[in-house]
Amino acid sequence: MQQITIAFQTDKPITAYGSLGAKAEAYGFDGVSVYNDLLYQPAWLPLLEIARQTNRIRIGPAAVNPFTSHPINIAGNLALLDAASGSRAYCGFARGAWLDFLGLNPQKPISALREAMSCVRHLLRQDKSPFTGDHFQLQGGDTLRWQEIRSDIPFLLGSWGQKTIEACLPLAAEIKLGGTANPAAAQFLKSFLKKQAANIGVVCGAVTVIDHDGPAARDLARREVALYLPVVADLDPTLTIEPQRLNGIREAMQRYDVEKAITYVSDELLTRFAFAGTPDEIIVQTLDLFEAGADRIEFGTPHGLSSENGLALLGEIVLPNVHAALSR
Repeated sequence: MQQITIAFQTDKPITAYGSLGAKAEAYGFDGVSVYNDLLYQPAWLPLLEIARQTNRIRIGPAAVNPFTSHPINIAGNLALLDAASGSRAYCGFARGAWLDFLGLNPQKPISALREAMSCVRHLLRQDKSPFTGDHFQLQGGDTLRWQEIRSDIPFLLGSWGQKTIEACLPLAAEIKLGGTANPAAAQFLKSFLKKQAANIGVVCGAVTVIDHDGPAARDLARREVALYLPVVADLDPTLTIEPQRLNGIREAMQRYDVEKAITYVSDELLTRFAFAGTPDEIIVQTLDLFEAGADRIEFGTPHGLSSENGLALLGEIVLPNVHAALSR
């Protein structure tokens, strides 16, 4: 079943998240993700606030990494969130960005990520046998010391790398391509997973700016994607961008010249990296992604020229029209 979820950044007062989650649930979103980005508030407390004020939607962090948080901490927080939400939690895992800010340079990030996911699963099963890995170890003889922990909480892997995806396939229920609204990327991943005989969901998520003023929405979206566009462009095997355009964005952003960088981002290019424009335009983008093979689409921040208006337009116009189109 195709799903639509929404994601929130942890840049708001902690008291804001419960009502945001309740609004998302009332509109009919299938789930809420909370970013767990470095230097922002950790996702777990906002997620607990959302758990307290919702009853249906799936919730979880997108994403945690094993280099800034040990599997024992991930497992404990995840089990707590799942219990608080009545078994509605999921957990996104990723290598993590901006680790160099912390002086972290993992030598074997793929094997460490896979091993961390395995270790979290070991803990959720309350398995008292030892866990012996190259990166993480549990001595055994004891485990998480509270009852009624769901052992099969779903895991999501956030990655574009084929080697990472192949390594973590047995542990993931979904693969998320972050920073993309490109139907060709969804189709590519779907085909790749089919060759691997993996029945795993494909998720696409990106910056979202919706407004009845389409040009204004696209202008804000350009500013939001300018920093990460060159990174995703290198990761997406389906994209071919003129070198002078891509180099222009890179060079401008190295100088923190956002005004110059956005001049290189055409409307056509923007549609590959963001959901941007009027409600009708966002509806078309969403349906195109579903047709290409996406199983879930996640609308990322800032949602609109104001976050409140963006959430309302997504919930009141985009969701019902997409659901109507999919049911035909």
